[in-house]
Amino acid sequence: MTDAAPSPSTAAGALRGDAALLRAVGSFALTAAVINVIVGGGIFRMPSALSAQMGAAAPLALVAGALAIIPIALCFAAVGSRVQVTGGPYSYLSATFGPFAGFVAGALMWISNFTSSAGVAAALSVQVANLVPAFAPPVPRALLLTAVYAGLFALNAFGVKLGARAITALAALKLTPLFALAAIGVFFVDWGNVSFAVGDVPSWGALGASMVLVMFAYSGMETALVPSGEVRDPARSVPRATMVAIVLVVLLYLGLQIVGQGVLGSALGQSGVPVADTAGALWSPGRVLLLVTACISMTGFLMGNLLGTSRLVFALGRDGYLPRVFGTVSAAHRVPLWALVAHATLAWVLAIAGNFDALALISGGAICLVYGLVSLSAWRAQRLDLRERGDAPFVLPGGPLIPALAVAAMVAIVTTLTGKEWLAIGIALVVLVVVYAGLAARRRRAR
Repeated sequence: MTDAAPSPSTAAGALRGDAALLRAVGSFALTAAVINVIVGGGIFRMPSALSAQMGAAAPLALVAGALAIIPIALCFAAVGSRVQVTGGPYSYLSATFGPFAGFVAGALMWISNFTSSAGVAAALSVQVANLVPAFAPPVPRALLLTAVYAGLFALNAFGVKLGARAITALAALKLTPLFALAAIGVFFVDWGNVSFAVGDVPSWGALGASMVLVMFAYSGMETALVPSGEVRDPARSVPRATMVAIVLVVLLYLGLQIVGQGVLGSALGQSGVPVADTAGALWSPGRVLLLVTACISMTGFLMGNLLGTSRLVFALGRDGYLPRVFGTVSAAHRVPLWALVAHATLAWVLAIAGNFDALALISGGAICLVYGLVSLSAWRAQRLDLRERGDAPFVLPGGPLIPALAVAAMVAIVTTLTGKEWLAIGIALVVLVVVYAGLAARRRRAR
């Protein structure tokens, strides 16, 4: 299927609804999109942060995170195979618990996504400044971020197939050196620097605090799955892409953490660019190579974030929770142009003003709340046997067991958030709920 020219009747205007979108994303592209969004900026900062908090037992945080994220991925696979319209968690909750629950999920996800986009863009500017110091001052940094978001917007604005191809290419460029570092570096690991013993965990508080960062690093599938209205055969593609991507990401992250600790030892906790420093310790030119890889990876994350989140904004506009213009699709290339503008502008402004560390915790906390809601949605969709297109869905074994495990894990993690993170998320939610109430009242008056 190609981005064909529109008919004369639609060429002059914008189209509405999922029927205007092209189902051009297959299983391979969707798998690449999920990996591309997950493997973004977090992996290039996480090894040192985990090492500083957990010491030699840092890999245990990744194992615990995997035990938490796999039930979440199964829940996404299950509900995503049943609810197949564009919107991701917003559409899942709307279909299973009604419009207000859907709006809350969509609001939390948008909060998480524009803060994560801005945080990773800010981290990207630091990586670039390490390679080219001229970009370190505020004005060149702002110009760099402006150019990055303008380029990403242009790639997304010319059709979903172009955006999907760019994501696949970026995923290949960044994943090849990362998997190579994990595969080759394991032969140089000093296993005395690595521990999987529970007794070596400094404290349960340290493990809990590490889990918020781990969940931020593992997050992303929810964004990549938002454009379900543009996925071919979603009942098969969504479960397959979700599970393959999560397994590959867990293996990659665990491998990089083990290699970093095994090669750098305690110095890993003090490194500002831990993956690059690990590569440099094995092969001197590897440091520059991994700095370049970090830039490519973060750009790929921003690309996938913009592609997926713009479809979330599109869905909110389509259903009247945001101005209707956000729910329109351009006639020329069949993309939600105004939704792209809204998300890219918000993230761009915040990236210029913010920094990675502060934004990552807010994003991680918000996304854990979304994951808990999606797990409940998967349970209810299966209980109701919801099937939007009549296709055979992915069925969770054990009935409510997997969703219950997923919800329990998310509750345990969010209890480690500090008052500052809860305050930021709470204020944003209150504002958006007020907007929801105002728009709902306006719709009632219009009837």
